[in-house]
Amino acid sequence: MITYIKGTLTEKTPAYVVIETAGGVAYGIHISLATFSQLKETENVKLLTHFVIKEDAHQLFGFFTEDERSLFRLLISVNGIGVNTARLMLSSLSTDELINAIATENVRVIQGVKGIGLKTAQRIIIDLRDKIGKSTPQNIEKITISYNNNKAEALSALVSLGFAKNSADSALEKTVRAEGTHLSVEELIKKALKVL
Repeated sequence: MITYIKGTLTEKTPAYVVIETAGGVAYGIHISLATFSQLKETENVKLLTHFVIKEDAHQLFGFFTEDERSLFRLLISVNGIGVNTARLMLSSLSTDELINAIATENVRVIQGVKGIGLKTAQRIIIDLRDKIGKSTPQNIEKITISYNNNKAEALSALVSLGFAKNSADSALEKTVRAEGTHLSVEELIKKALKVL
């Protein structure tokens, strides 16, 4: 897994950047408008990344903050939300606005994102409200973010092992309900494998 890319910013657009690393390798990375606005005009940059492997493409997504990457991973865990929709949501709303809309079950705000209908907005809220918690963005506990990261990593690992995303996600949810949110990535994977 590629955790981050650090190097020289050689190309920058609102949806895409190119970063050249010390070894002379240049990475094309998809970004949100939130990350674009924070990059400024600095030459040397570091972007946190999420690598997506599909049958027809390998895509690298970059994020300026850990909060944005964590929220992206949560969004793509929702059935029917792909990487491009998640990126569009993070481009349309700040992480605080999106977290607050989910926590307060504000369907209207989520529906305000182009391409998000009523049913999709409701599904996002139903799937993510318990993971985010009924708190304001400033009060989200670190344990919740840590759990979300661990679950996202465990899900990615199970998918890369050949399990269907929905089945793997369901197994992880059952594991968390039975064991709690304190499990490490390795423990989550091992216990989920017993359920699958």
